Amino acid sequence: MAKKDLLQRSLDAGRDAGSKTQERVEALLSELVKVSETQAEQAKELLTELVERSRLSSEQARDTVEREVRAQVANLGLATQADIRRLEDRIAALGTPARKKAPARKKAPAKKAAARKAPAKKAAARPSAS
Repeated sequence: MAKKDLLQRSLDAGRDAGSKTQERVEALLSELVKVSETQAEQAKELLTELVERSRLSSEQARDTVEREVRAQVANLGLATQADIRRLEDRIAALGTPARKKAPARKKAPAKKAAARKAPAKKAAARPSAS
């Protein structure tokens, strides 16, 4: 019976050790889950911040490019739609419609010039009477 009792106590000790080890492993796993959840949440926050920064940078770049293009176009001195409307209004106020370009006329063939006679040769110089 002593052998059975010793064997039973050994099994109980093994069970206790096993259960304590299992509790420790479960506690460690629970801690790892909490840490990974925290890290996942931090990663999401970081990603959100990066996306927002990227959006702001893109908007600033777009605004800068648009401003520069407007400045360059303004420097070209091109007529704006407002300029064209103002001119149209002035024309309408004058009561004269804009002139259309007249079709090109055909030119009459050039007249041939009459043949010119060669100028008469001058007579040889006469000796002067002195």
